[in-house]
Parts: sequence; C-alpha cells; structure tokens
Amino acid sequence: MSEVETPNNPAVAIKFTEDAFSKLSEVIDNHPNPVAGLRLEIADRTGGQFRHLLSMVEEGAAVENDVRVDTSEGISVFVPSQDTKYVNGVEVHFFDDGDGNQGLEFRNPNPIWSDPREFAIQDLFDQHLNPQIASHGGQVKLHGVVGRTAYVEFAGGCQGCGMASATLKNGVESTVREHVPDVEEVTDVTDHASGTNPYYKPAPAGGHGHGGHAH
Repeated sequence: MSEVETPNNPAVAIKFTEDAFSKLSEVIDNHPNPVAGLRLEIADRTGGQFRHLLSMVEEGAAVENDVRVDTSEGISVFVPSQDTKYVNGVEVHFFDDGDGNQGLEFRNPNPIWSDPREFAIQDLFDQHLNPQIASHGGQVKLHGVVGRTAYVEFAGGCQGCGMASATLKNGVESTVREHVPDVEEVTDVTDHASGTNPYYKPAPAGGHGHGGHAH
C-alpha cells in the first residue's frame, strides 16, 4: 500500500490483493498500446453504497488534475481529485465463485458522503426528485458540494434534453435550496450536447472498463 501527498489532497492509500493484481496486470500487459495505469473513480452511490469504476489509462491520456497513486504492487492509479477522500483505504479484490462469475470487488471503508449537506441532498433526490424524474426516464445524481454550490448530473432521459436547464433551475435548485438552506446554487455538470461530463471527466477513450461490486 502506498500514499501520495499533494498540496491540495490528503494522502491516498489503495491496495490490490494478489489475485486482483495478477488479473489486472494480465489485462494491462495484453493491451495493444502502452498503459500508464488505471483510473479509479466513484461512479455513483446507490442504495447507500459506492459504485466504483476502474478503467485503463493509456500513456499520455491521463486526466488533468487527477491524483496519481503509485501502489506498492506496481500499478499506478489515477484518482479524480474530488474522489480522493472517498477511495482512501480501498482494497480491490478479485472474486471467482466457480460458476463462471468473476469480477472485481471494492471494499471501501469510507462513508458515502463527508458533508451533512450531501447526505441531505442525496436523501432528497432518492425520496422525492428521482421518483418524479423517473417517470420521464431520467435521473439526477449528486456529485458533491463545494462551498455553497451543489454539483449535479442529469442522466437517462434528462441527458440531452432541451428542458434540462429549465428543469434544473425551476425544479432541482429551488427544491434543494428550500430543504438545504446552506446551499445557494446548483450547477449542472452534464454536457448535454456530447453526453460527457466536463466537470468530472470520464476516463479517456481506448481504455477497458472494469466494473465491480460496491462494498
């Protein structure tokens, strides 16, 4: 396990079990292009648990402002700066149940949010807003609160919808401000034109994603 200190981020420790390291090393070695490492991010929070996303990062394709963690196992892991406090202490395991089901399992000791306002907004989305938006095939996700601004993403039927901006300002923002007074602004981080997220950029194209169980 290794830690890295950066001026704006706490130390980050990530560990791979022997089986996980072996499987991931095999994938990296068989990749046709040089690989800089893997990218570990928090993709979602569902049912009170993290959903982790592990993807491959080719040489020269690292995302700007990611924190690089050089693990003792020999794999470099890039972490979005906003996720460092949520992946610190994560252990990546490989499971095989003998029935053909294999994959990665992420054992994460951290609470799903670190700010009480984030818990309140997540509950608001889960209990009230998303059940309403779901009737249109959409979903609104919370990415975090910085200062007095909540960053959210529209997914599903809301993504690419011309009404998304109006929905944000007229519905989500007013509801959040009403229930969480310390949040003054809600910012939509979704790029509705391209389907990508400019605030929290996805892993570069060309990498292989590796899903796993969130624990």
